[in-house]
Amino acid sequence: MDARKALVLFSGGQDSTACLAWALSRFSVVETLGFDYGQRHRIELDCRLRVRDEIRAAFPEWGARLGEDHVLDLSLLGQISDTALTSERAIEMQANGLPNTFVPGRNLLFLNFAAALAYRRGASVLVGGMCETDYSGYPDCRDNTLKALQVALSLGLDAPMTVETPLMFLTKAQTWALTQRLGGDALNTLIVEHTHTCYLGERGERHDWGHGCGQCPACALRRQGFEAWRQGGAAAELPL
Repeated sequence: MDARKALVLFSGGQDSTACLAWALSRFSVVETLGFDYGQRHRIELDCRLRVRDEIRAAFPEWGARLGEDHVLDLSLLGQISDTALTSERAIEMQANGLPNTFVPGRNLLFLNFAAALAYRRGASVLVGGMCETDYSGYPDCRDNTLKALQVALSLGLDAPMTVETPLMFLTKAQTWALTQRLGGDALNTLIVEHTHTCYLGERGERHDWGHGCGQCPACALRRQGFEAWRQGGAAAELPL
């Protein structure tokens, strides 16, 4: 067990829940951090508390290591963003090849604020669900971006700050496989029932893979990953 304290960037979605489980299986103390930035799918802020409660109840050993939760108001990000995640508009591709769900600087800002909070809380590990395998092409999800930011944060704080991205090179099918390995059927059932991924904030219809509109890019990735994992094969095999 790693004696360091970790701070997980926790939105209440599938990926951040996988990261929370990953951190709880490794670190002695794990705290969580969410952001309210005027997101269109801010229902995730309610889901994240339910997920924490469900994890604590289903996994007492993890629950003993699950520390405080924090939420930061970053509404300024919504004020300077003109995206489909922060305003009521159709989700579509842009001329630069990125979907208009891309919020410029979001992960950079998140990690800077997370590092400041971690420093105050005595944590030296930041855990995020960024991934450059199955994703929408966001440049602030790339491994090189996060490695560069880790160096900048450690220098700026004059203290080691490790940025862990356990999903960076996993497909969505492999993410389902990871949570199955970490917590078995209980964890994956929890993810299906209680996490939120849908960009439109839809919680009505319950699909095999969870709640959501079923059409937005986030739902499509989650659905495709779930189906590939359930079918098995190379797509769902975890790297050694």
